[in-house]
Amino acid sequence: MEVLFYHLTESTLEEALPPLVEKSLERGWRVGIQTVSEERRDALDACLWTFRDDSFVPHGTDREPHSAEQPVILTTAPANPNGAVIRFLVEGAEPGTLDGYQRAVFLFDGHDAVQLDAARGHWKAMKAAGHDVTYWQQGPDRRWQRKA
Repeated sequence: MEVLFYHLTESTLEEALPPLVEKSLERGWRVGIQTVSEERRDALDACLWTFRDDSFVPHGTDREPHSAEQPVILTTAPANPNGAVIRFLVEGAEPGTLDGYQRAVFLFDGHDAVQLDAARGHWKAMKAAGHDVTYWQQGPDRRWQRKA
């Protein structure tokens, strides 16, 4: 499985996540987004509806019925109710088993020591498990640059 680490230094999660989810949907992938809390899940739920004036990301949350039918699901749990093939883990969310996914993406705030420590631990665990791991950091222009 391919595992990507995205180190946010120039933009917020709310700015960086929607375009990454849109690219996943363009590839025909179902998406799972795992947060650390219900409050964060609900904030990202609102963000995906309003992040751009002319567009939104179709999605649902794990607190609503019919989550299995959603192209994108926001959850606080490691379950995969919509059969997603890509899992976004944000702000230190614990992945649980990632069996069945083609790709896992860890997004973390480079200005938050707790998130940095969690990302380091996840990096070590993913490498030790034999996954294909890459590390991306934002440059001053907000573009992603591969660092490892």
